[in-house]
Amino acid sequence: MEPEIINYILQNKEKHYRLAYSYVKNKEDALDIVQDSIVKALKYQHNLKDIAYLNTWFYKIIINTAKTHLQKQKRYFTTDESLLEDYTPPIYDEYRHFELEQALSQLSYKEKTIILLRYFNQFELKEVADITDQNLSTVKSTLYRSLKKLKLLLEKD
Repeated sequence: MEPEIINYILQNKEKHYRLAYSYVKNKEDALDIVQDSIVKALKYQHNLKDIAYLNTWFYKIIINTAKTHLQKQKRYFTTDESLLEDYTPPIYDEYRHFELEQALSQLSYKEKTIILLRYFNQFELKEVADITDQNLSTVKSTLYRSLKKLKLLLEKD
């Protein structure tokens, strides 16, 4: 199974980086998160029962690694614009508008995760539920509330 995991990681490295970057807003930290996630995936590949779930399984590892990193750093969703000059991931352009970024940073970790997975990483709701270890109805209601909250935050500015 290791060759399949390595092939998957290599084919999707930019998506993985963008996801990590969307949490930490720091080039080096995002690279560290992806690297740590790869090490964890290879170390715990025996936990992956079916290769069909590789995408969901690896995204879950990245998100949990990012969450652990943020807890260690005790800095939640801050942006250093000077770092963006070196590298701007393509997906970041879609929501780079300052107001949207600020509004996203005001959401809870759970709310932001669901929105990022659904709209910026194009996961189906069922996949978002699997990645976040929540049932589908919880994801739907959290997404609905988060979008309403995001809309209010954007209208306020």
